Parts: sequence; structure tokens; C-alpha cells
Amino acid sequence: MAEQKHVDPTALGLFGLAVVTLVASSQKLGITDGLSYVIPWAVFLGALAQLVAGIWDFKKCNAFGGAAFCSYGFFWLAMATSWLINMGAFGEILQSAVDTSQMAFAFIAYLIITIFFTIGATTTNKVLFCIFFFIDTLFIGLAISTFIHEGAAHTFFHYFAAVSELLIALFSFYGAGANIVNTQVGRTVFPIGKAFGPFVKAK
Repeated sequence: MAEQKHVDPTALGLFGLAVVTLVASSQKLGITDGLSYVIPWAVFLGALAQLVAGIWDFKKCNAFGGAAFCSYGFFWLAMATSWLINMGAFGEILQSAVDTSQMAFAFIAYLIITIFFTIGATTTNKVLFCIFFFIDTLFIGLAISTFIHEGAAHTFFHYFAAVSELLIALFSFYGAGANIVNTQVGRTVFPIGKAFGPFVKAK
């Protein structure tokens, strides 16, 4: 029986992350207005593309990639649903019962798991580490700005989150592109940086 080969889904997952964070950051930075056109990209690129990549990673026994891609895939599904509730898509009763502080607690929950992903990313490559690092800063900005609601501190942390999200998009585009080209040509054309830190030797 021929040996089964497992294709790396990283490029798909990173591309999905790159697209949704680029579109979402444009809204946070005030370059674009509203969330109606962010929702499709959140569902299809942020959620479904990453879920496909995550399930693919689980099939090839990559628990780290599977857990990360699936976690953020479900995050974008939840975000899209929350935006729809806030916009009244599911009726006035749900819209009137919104408490944005609950979103802040969700951001804290994702910050916690992302810190673990960031530690794990030190055993992969520097581009992936940077992506997780800026996801950390994104959730810090989102959590604080959501709790505060208004004022100078809210504005600062909202902008902090927006810049973090844009940086996630840029690093994810590079990571996806590097994965595609390096894999296709069979050598490193676009460097992504080697693993580093105290956990590398223990792998």
C-alpha cells in the first residue's frame, strides 16, 4: 500500500486569517464604515477557511495547528453572530438584551488560550510567533476598550487593537505566501525564521 501523504493546510488557514483581519481592521481604523460587509469575510474566510485548515491539521496529527485554527475559526463565527445580534438581525428582543461586557470576558478567554498558543509557537517559526503575539495584543486592546466603553482610554485601546489586527493580517499574508512558494519550489525563498526559546530542545 502506498504511503499516504498529508498536505500542509497552513497556507489556507493563514490566508483566511489574513483576509478577515485586514477587512476587520479597516473598519476599526475608520477607513471603512459599518460591519455588514465584514460579516461574510468573517464567516467564510475567518471561520470556514480556518476550520477546514484546523480539521485538516487534526487529521495529520498536528494538535497545535488543529487547535489554533479551529479555535479562531469558531471565534469568527461567534463574532459574526454577535454583530448580527447587535444589528437586530435576530429581532429586537435579543438586540435589547446586549451587554457588551460579556464580549470583553470572551476576549479575555481568547487571550488566555492565545498566550499558550504563543508559547507553543516558539517551537515552530518566528513568523507564526509574531502572528500569535499580535493576536495577544489584539485581545488585550479589545478586552480593555470593550470594558471601558468610552473616553480617551477607550479610544486608545480601540486603536491599539486596530493596529494589532492590521499587523496580524500583514504577517499572515507573508506566512501564507511563504508557505505556498517555499513548499512549491522545495527550498526557502521567503524565510520564516527558525524555532527559538527554551522549549525547542525539549520537543
